Amino acid sequence: MNLADDMPSPETGPASTGWHAPPFAPELAAGLSGLAEGAREPLTWQNLAERQERDAVARPRPTVRELRAEGRFEVEELCVPGPPGGPEVTLVSGRPAGIAGPLPLLYYMHGGGMITGNAWSVLPRLLREWALPLELAVVSVEYRLAPGAQYPAALDDCRAGLAWVAAHAAGLGIDAERVVVGGKSAGGGLAAALALLARDRGGPPLIGQLLLYPMLDDRNDTFSSHQMAGIDPWDRTSNATAWQAALGGRYGAADLPPYAAPARATDLSGLPPAYIEVGSAETLRDEDVGYAQAIWRAGGQAELHVWPGAFHGFDTFAPGAALSQDARDARTRWLRRILTRTR
Repeated sequence: MNLADDMPSPETGPASTGWHAPPFAPELAAGLSGLAEGAREPLTWQNLAERQERDAVARPRPTVRELRAEGRFEVEELCVPGPPGGPEVTLVSGRPAGIAGPLPLLYYMHGGGMITGNAWSVLPRLLREWALPLELAVVSVEYRLAPGAQYPAALDDCRAGLAWVAAHAAGLGIDAERVVVGGKSAGGGLAAALALLARDRGGPPLIGQLLLYPMLDDRNDTFSSHQMAGIDPWDRTSNATAWQAALGGRYGAADLPPYAAPARATDLSGLPPAYIEVGSAETLRDEDVGYAQAIWRAGGQAELHVWPGAFHGFDTFAPGAALSQDARDARTRWLRRILTRTR
């Protein structure tokens, strides 16, 4: 039996083909019920500008004063040199207040499909969940968004920021020998690409990559991408629109470099240990599981979590759900292990 022959098309979805989608976990599904009707519509070229405007309102940027949380954290905005020929890059740096000595670093890329999101809105969670309990510094990157800026703009911004931080680690109070790159969704894809670049272009050295339901494959043609069409909040239509916006005329090209879409990589050897998580009921499931398998086949280390009944962004839509808490705990345990074993 050839599964590809029986895959549902993006137009029909799984119901008309006899294939069934994994059900959402009830506690997670409840988190979707309060969404406005427009928020569940697939992303298309017709509504892309509207979605970007809506995101700017829905994800306000906390001020540096607000991020400092009455002195609990040291937070500053840094404007650093960008890639050759590109603009400067803004980094938002945070760490627990009053901790002496160089701290390990989580260099983080926000999600948003490469078309929305900002570096500031993710900081409260990063500081609360990881920086404080793990005595960790975090740097969040404000990279250029598509379609106004297309590949390699976002990745170049992230790489320029990482190179600057590594070069100025001592002055920033950062341990340059303990740097982890990470991100969610589009940010996870950028983190994976940075790990490939660091391997191939002489650093900076990384000790881990934290990939939370990462966008890795522009081809958008896995079984799960068809299976979850019209069901997952980030479905096959949304995924294709975002990749088209990010890659422009290079979308789907046979010679697309792996730094643009890490699932295109044919050699995943020599990478830092990876934490990869994804939901069983989301579009990106199979490409993320496949990435972990490719790392294992190359002799590398990957810790893979497939959360049952989880859709894309489940912990954002239902942060209080038990499964969301389990996911946060698993990420923290992995980070603690990675940081501890490299001291």
